[in-house]
Amino acid sequence: MKKEVWFGLTIMALVVLAAFILLPPAAQMTNGHLGLLMLALVVVAIMLGFPTAFTLMGMGMLFAWIAYRSQNPDLAVQQTLDLMVQRTFSVMSNDVLISIPLFVFMGYLIERANLIEKLFKSMHLATARVPGSLAVATIITCAIFATATGIVGAVVTLMGLLALPAMLRAGYSVQLSAGAITAGGCLGILIPPSVMLIVYGATAGVSVVKLYAGAFFPGLMLAGLYVLYVVIVAKLKPSMAPPMSEADRHVPLPAFAEQVSANVSNKVLPGLIGAIKGKRNAQVPMKDLLSHLGIALLPAIAVALIMGFIYFKLTAPVVEVSGAEVVAMGGSSFDETEEATEEEGGLAAPPQEEDGLSTPPAEGEAKPLGAEGASASEGATPASGGAATATESASANATAASGTTEAAAQAAAAPAADAATLERLPAPLNFWIALASCVVALVLFYAFFSFTRLEIFKMLLGSFFPLAVMILAVLGTIVFGLATPTEAAAMGSLGGLFLAGAYRRLNMTVMRESVYLTAKTSAMVCWLFVGSSIFSAAFALLGGQEIINQWVLSMDLTPVQFMILAQVVIFLLGWPLEWTEIIVIFMPIFIPLLPHFGIDPLFFGLLVALNLQTAFLSPPVAMAAFYLKGVSPPHVTLNQIFAGMLPFMAIQVFAIFLLYQFPAIGMWLPEVLYK
Repeated sequence: MKKEVWFGLTIMALVVLAAFILLPPAAQMTNGHLGLLMLALVVVAIMLGFPTAFTLMGMGMLFAWIAYRSQNPDLAVQQTLDLMVQRTFSVMSNDVLISIPLFVFMGYLIERANLIEKLFKSMHLATARVPGSLAVATIITCAIFATATGIVGAVVTLMGLLALPAMLRAGYSVQLSAGAITAGGCLGILIPPSVMLIVYGATAGVSVVKLYAGAFFPGLMLAGLYVLYVVIVAKLKPSMAPPMSEADRHVPLPAFAEQVSANVSNKVLPGLIGAIKGKRNAQVPMKDLLSHLGIALLPAIAVALIMGFIYFKLTAPVVEVSGAEVVAMGGSSFDETEEATEEEGGLAAPPQEEDGLSTPPAEGEAKPLGAEGASASEGATPASGGAATATESASANATAASGTTEAAAQAAAAPAADAATLERLPAPLNFWIALASCVVALVLFYAFFSFTRLEIFKMLLGSFFPLAVMILAVLGTIVFGLATPTEAAAMGSLGGLFLAGAYRRLNMTVMRESVYLTAKTSAMVCWLFVGSSIFSAAFALLGGQEIINQWVLSMDLTPVQFMILAQVVIFLLGWPLEWTEIIVIFMPIFIPLLPHFGIDPLFFGLLVALNLQTAFLSPPVAMAAFYLKGVSPPHVTLNQIFAGMLPFMAIQVFAIFLLYQFPAIGMWLPEVLYK
């Protein structure tokens, strides 16, 4: 047996010995104390390097057997095995988890499409005039690529190979360079679509759709704070982030662009339009001029399409369909029509319950026709006059129903004929303000839109916009309720295939690697869920959750104090543990306490997601630091990487404070979309 295993077993034995010394005597020890001992042993085993999923399963089954044995020794083994099977089946039948392999597959495909180099270069040139432009471009590239892939290790590794040498050559500080890469690469577990949010939602029973909507703005806020920090450092200490030289900012232009820029105008629209109309474009192919004019007009076309769609949505005439009558805005309502029908003596629609079944008539009220027939046949022999009366009543009802049906058909046809003549509603003032703002922004954009910026825009079209459109399409379909997370993940995987094919990177080798890595990652996550489910069941059986609940409630904390305590505990757990262990082990402990303090699990999840950013940056288990160290030059030490990550950890803590002080940052979008 390896020395590490012996060392781990020795440490665990010491923990057990310390527990028996510190815990109450055996006569007073309850199963709840055994639950706390199980929790401590699991944490120690994970810190020693034992596989998390199988540690949770093994400890859970062992202590579940102890719990069952204390009640019925004869059935302990059978009940333990039944518990394992039931918990495993419950994880297998969780539909939310289907989206995990699909999102992971999308990420691996995009990673292998080789977009990150083009994206970094275009972002570098687009932010050339911003202080600390290389670090800013690194953070933006990491945020976009990490959001599209969700794979922290891959993003940090690729950016370490691509951006770190470029920043070191430009004279950037090692600490600032390392911090920008590691902090930016971790944004993928926060900005949706995020696997971490799916894991939290499945563990805490919170809607993944609401989590995605709520995490969008906090993720953008954190990325913005990173960029702001880099800009401030570059301004205050230029030696840590020197500005780019003119040679580095130079963008080579096509031959026709240089000719038009020199002879007509340096600005894109005046230059291209003047070259098309004038005589000085004899040497310039018309095809190039028209194609580049179309590319230059894409922002204006996009704004026109979006604002036009919004205008037609806001000003569309409202036609309400209710019952048998179509009522336009300003017309009578269905309730008024029903009252008028009742006054005229016609048949009104039967009252409807929520489940669509008609309400049974009360005593003394008229029964339906079938009920009258049955009542007549069951009673004493009716008089012939009564039978005739019933027949006449039925005939009158049938005639009234026929007349009502014809009237309803005419009433439905009349508004349909007049629908074409309905006037559109006036657009609200906010729309016109937004439209004017867009027009002013477009005027300013084209006033500074030179041929150099056109070349950068073309680079962004080939790198940034495909990823942005795919991310927004996946998020939009989820957030606006057009698709479930699983369906959107499937469409994202299809989009990843198209992207890889468009960049000519789709082959059997890429597919084989992507499928293999997806299966490996998905199996790890699903086994984690199985282990977490068994562990949570054993912890509850032993009464460990009850002991923790009583202990926390006995402290008589306010909601603010409990929230601070919970976030501090999660922050400290992030130093020795990864986010997966924290969610699957400790979230089932915190979640049952939230209703007592009146805390929304959705808001708590957003705070936890921000807090778990520190799990990748906090030593000694700072995985992002080790990813970067593996690809960095030899003179870059691990201590320098840790030192560079500390300011970004402070920014993460500040972001948690902002989110807690201003909950609308995360809660506004879910509240607007899902009232």
